[in-house]
Amino acid sequence: MPVSESNKIYQEIVDALIAMHRLTDGYTPSHEDRTAELCVAIARQLGLPAERIDVLHMAAQVHDIGKARIAQELLNKPGRITDDEYAVLKTHVQIGYDILKHISFPFNLAEIVWCHHEYLDGSGYPRGVTDEAIPLESRILTVSDIVESISADRPYRKALGMQTALDEIRRLRGTRLDPAVVDACLQVIEQHLWHEAAA
Repeated sequence: MPVSESNKIYQEIVDALIAMHRLTDGYTPSHEDRTAELCVAIARQLGLPAERIDVLHMAAQVHDIGKARIAQELLNKPGRITDDEYAVLKTHVQIGYDILKHISFPFNLAEIVWCHHEYLDGSGYPRGVTDEAIPLESRILTVSDIVESISADRPYRKALGMQTALDEIRRLRGTRLDPAVVDACLQVIEQHLWHEAAA
């Protein structure tokens, strides 16, 4: 996705981080790319200005950068994981934030990444923040991440399908997920605005 001239240098930094991540992980950066495209489609459906969409796109492209610190054996483990393993997996959000906060982005990119597993009802992680403490961009990223993760193949399981993904965000709408974002996502999928962009 083309970015504005003022954000070009920041996109180049993000691209460098992605290239480094691809050296050790062939799956996660591709997941981030697909999630970023869905984020853009939802943001456009919601009428966000171009500058905010640029930032959201970049944040989504590196939202799982912290997984570079987690062993591939755990990331790709089939079947159920233990509570201890889940605790390790959850650290990727804080690690990602700790990496990105050192870059002087003139916007809240690190914060967006920090909140992408937070839920409106406070049941998310790593901080358990709620409602307005979660940036809109993070709310969009959360919904996009869920849809892409469920509907696509994962290293440890086959895709569960788009219908399963949409049923899940409908189930969480208004409790964990922002209703307006869920509705915009459903419209994007129904109008085939995502897969055309991601193809």
